[in-house]
Amino acid sequence: MSEVNTSRRQFLGWGTAAMAGLAIAPGVTLIDLAHGKPDDQPVSSKVRWGMLIDANQCHSGCSDCVTACNKENGLSGGTGPDDSQWIRKMDLKDTHSGRVMSLPMMCQHCGNPPCTDVCPTGASFKRADGIVLVDRHICIGCRYCMMACPYKARSFVAHPVTDQKPGRPRGIGTVEACTMCVERVDAGLKPACVDACAAAGHEAIIFGDLNDPNSDISKRIAEYTTKQVRADLGLDTGVRYQGV
Repeated sequence: MSEVNTSRRQFLGWGTAAMAGLAIAPGVTLIDLAHGKPDDQPVSSKVRWGMLIDANQCHSGCSDCVTACNKENGLSGGTGPDDSQWIRKMDLKDTHSGRVMSLPMMCQHCGNPPCTDVCPTGASFKRADGIVLVDRHICIGCRYCMMACPYKARSFVAHPVTDQKPGRPRGIGTVEACTMCVERVDAGLKPACVDACAAAGHEAIIFGDLNDPNSDISKRIAEYTTKQVRADLGLDTGVRYQGV
């Protein structure tokens, strides 16, 4: 690592620590955003959180996962250019067989995320457990990460945000995307989209630890053929798809 990069990272680390006590929403501080857990319960690289989406079980007319995400994170649910969409449903058609598949698309929580590589301030970062997040305190809204993301998974907040939900800070002039419901995960729960899909009886989204061979998601990946979207990019996505 060059001296310039080392100095910049040291500076950013100092700045982050210095601002750790600043509140960005009622009851939410930078420590909450960056770590998600108390200091005595740090995240660990022993865990790699991920999702497996079964296109065979995902119904074209169902948008329960999208609705749950919007409700959980206080999003408008709009689909215009100025609306944030952390998860969206996509219909894909096989040009050879004519088969139409429906699947949700969100931040893929890459093991090698291009969004973090292009971020000039370090606002885009990956936790030790694989969850990719944005630090709103140091995001300058340059939108380089949006251009670098091959999944079009990030949104820019162009208008003032009101009635924010505690624990899910948002702010004008910043970029945001699916957080894999990091607050719920740190509390021992599953992401809202996973619970909503299960409640609808589809069971199309499996959440779990990709590093644990005994987890449901790892067993499914070992038993069935699964794919990464744009696997050719070598990003090692945390979201996998079955039946596509």
